Amino acid sequence: MKVILLTDVSKVGKKGDLVDVAEGYGRNYLIPRKMAEEATRERLKEWEQLQRTKEVRARREEEEAWGSRALLQGKQVMLKVSAGERGKLFGSVTATQVAERVQEKFGIPVDKKDVRLPSPVKELGSYPFSIKLHQGVEAEMTLKVEDERVE
Repeated sequence: MKVILLTDVSKVGKKGDLVDVAEGYGRNYLIPRKMAEEATRERLKEWEQLQRTKEVRARREEEEAWGSRALLQGKQVMLKVSAGERGKLFGSVTATQVAERVQEKFGIPVDKKDVRLPSPVKELGSYPFSIKLHQGVEAEMTLKVEDERVE
């Protein structure tokens, strides 16, 4: 029996998937609990249209990510922070600070979870980092940390 899942079901599939399950499992467990609905001809047409829409959206998002990568790749982001005499920072530079600075400078929204710093930044200097823009699309950049007291 073919069903369209309405929720994630462990060991069966994720929400929106079209899966083949045993007749009894579908009729007696999934459908009564509103975890799935039977894949009738009408529902299959709706599901196929939804899949096409998702594909178009995903393709557009990936194209935008490649465009953003072209803009960001190899660029430098500078942060001014307070530091001690030997270049040690009071605290550390966070992914949130980097994401905000990238958005300010380039106008590209970046989530802090997508900023990949190789190690905690606790000293002045330059550090390579990457930003995940889309699945399989990353931009390599450089973070330059300077003392805010130095002009």
